Amino acid sequence: MAIDIHQFPCLSDNYGFLAHDRDTGAVASIDTPDPDAINAALSEKGWTLSHILNTHWHPDHAGGNAALKEKWSCEIIGPRGEASKIPGLDRAVGEGDLVMLGKSRAIVHDTPGHTAGHIIYHFEDDGSAFVGDTIFAMGCGRLFEGTPEQMWGSLQKIIAMPPETKLYCAHEYTKANAAFALTVDPQNQDLRARAAEVERLRAKGVPTVPTSVGAEQATNPFLRAENEQLKAAIGMTGANAVETFAETRRRKDSF
Repeated sequence: MAIDIHQFPCLSDNYGFLAHDRDTGAVASIDTPDPDAINAALSEKGWTLSHILNTHWHPDHAGGNAALKEKWSCEIIGPRGEASKIPGLDRAVGEGDLVMLGKSRAIVHDTPGHTAGHIIYHFEDDGSAFVGDTIFAMGCGRLFEGTPEQMWGSLQKIIAMPPETKLYCAHEYTKANAAFALTVDPQNQDLRARAAEVERLRAKGVPTVPTSVGAEQATNPFLRAENEQLKAAIGMTGANAVETFAETRRRKDSF
């Protein structure tokens, strides 16, 4: 492992993440939900901010860019497809581009759906991916700007990663996501066990993030759109994966 990851809660239900390259001391803030919280975390760790890695333009992800850049003179890297919406952007990136944090390398993937230009950063050598609002523990981002086809394709890029890959999602939505998942995949025993564990963790105030690719493959209904048991439970027997995904997302939107 070449990077240390420091996670901390901020705003009402966001998480902030700092990634620290051990060899060089380079530090990235993954998105900028709350500059005060990020500065406090940097002070706590004794780290100097060198980069901001934005996943998408929403204010709880890029709203702290200007304040942090003014303080730290850091480089802001963000999605090419949303370049005009990312405050202070220095470098626009997209599918297949490499981002170096000191000596640590992240590959960028385009993951449209939640927003039109959403991207994620996969630190493959470290088994970690910063996924913004594309995927959550047992959930996925609401389709504000993209289509079900786009989001299904984006999720396929994530589940193609090794199952032990840690997914650093940007929000603590897991308890609510589990409650919904049980309504569409009620016979999934892995899901039932995980939902009970999430209840225990949240009762103690313990984060449920990061999750992993393997855990999501087993329990996330938005990744199980090809599963016949789930299809039957929501009346989509015979439908294709995109149609099943779209119906699952529609149900979550009104849950």
